[in-house]
Amino acid sequence: MTAPYPQDRADRADRVDRVEETSVGELIGNISNDLSQLFRQEVELAKAEMKQEATKAGKAGGMLGAAAFAGYLAVVLLSFALVFALANVMDAGWAALIVAVLWAIIGAVLYTSGRKKLKTVDPMPRRTVDTLKEDAQWLKNPTG
Repeated sequence: MTAPYPQDRADRADRVDRVEETSVGELIGNISNDLSQLFRQEVELAKAEMKQEATKAGKAGGMLGAAAFAGYLAVVLLSFALVFALANVMDAGWAALIVAVLWAIIGAVLYTSGRKKLKTVDPMPRRTVDTLKEDAQWLKNPTG
């Protein structure tokens, strides 16, 4: 039967000797490399969070653009409603007012929805800030 991690005693003794012979300079170099890697990982996390927030901002901006388009349509349809209302039995002013109110409601709903989504955009990468705080805490007390 074999051991779960097959290593002979000579190999273990060799690794123990290498650890004992490691200089303080090498240890500091290793720490420096680890900190550099940690920093790069934090930057990647921040990039991912910023991309996510930019996507949310883009969607909210799209809704606000749709609200502006609805406003444009309201102006165009008001003009058409006024022209066609003259031929109908209903008074032209009342027909134009009904169409205007409908488009105003649609525009208001789109605007409110887009504004609500835009308020949920958080420009600060919260997870990155939290992990940076954890890293700073660890650096202050690496053993505990």
